[in-house]
Amino acid sequence: MPFIIALLAPVFWGTTYALVSLYLHDMSPYWVAVWRALPAGILMLMLRPRLPTLVWSKLGLLAFCNIGAFFTLLFIGAYRLPGAVAGTLGATLPLIFLILAWLIDKKRPGMKWLLLGLMGLGGVILLLNPSADLDPIGVLCMLSATTLIAFSSRWMQKWDVGDFLVLTAWQLLLGGLMLIPLAWFMAGPPQLPSMTLVPSLIWLVIANTAVAYWAWLWSMRNLGPEIMGMVALVNPVVAVSLGVMIVGETLDMRQWMGIAVILLSLLLMKLPQNLRLNPFKKVQP
Repeated sequence: MPFIIALLAPVFWGTTYALVSLYLHDMSPYWVAVWRALPAGILMLMLRPRLPTLVWSKLGLLAFCNIGAFFTLLFIGAYRLPGAVAGTLGATLPLIFLILAWLIDKKRPGMKWLLLGLMGLGGVILLLNPSADLDPIGVLCMLSATTLIAFSSRWMQKWDVGDFLVLTAWQLLLGGLMLIPLAWFMAGPPQLPSMTLVPSLIWLVIANTAVAYWAWLWSMRNLGPEIMGMVALVNPVVAVSLGVMIVGETLDMRQWMGIAVILLSLLLMKLPQNLRLNPFKKVQP
């Protein structure tokens, strides 16, 4: 049962790009981000009406990074890139964790991990080859969104965040409120979505956001980051599969090779502890 719950988050998140391509492409990405975050936060607070235990300054920072800025960058990337590409760029999170640990904590990767990091970088270069004619703003947004998640994940490991359901609810609520002035400035006043879009928005709010974020945080606490890092690889697999089979996206051979290299490097990073070297080596002063 715990592994089924853990799979909910990457599976639901992997549907985001196909959902945008098929049903929400005519809506402003800024207002889609608002409709995703705010109702989910209100719904979760109705289920667990409690104040957060984390101080408001830290909670506001998490809400900005995890929801406000992240959702904005995510949807801009999803609107500008094929779902297969956007999903794979989002799966570079373990690589970014390695880089941040090296730069901030002075924990230098061992040779094996350095080679795997370069392998993943090579996959990104193949994926973003000039002949693919990918939108540079979309690429920058996806990589920036993933970096924000890496930073906020580091903070949540150090801070006493309390009840994760309450924490997630308040992040979604505050992040959604932060998004309203940005969406109003960038896209004008909100327009009510047509009835044909309501089922897509219900999926986006309940499954893709409320359930998925709860499942992710619950699983991080109960299964640990090592297992969840492996489970997270399901996200790009779902995004690629839906993009090719349902949306009708096409990738050239070099891009398929890039996706394969990225996923292989991430898979090798998540080998069981007794089968791999210590991923970090403390830098001597």
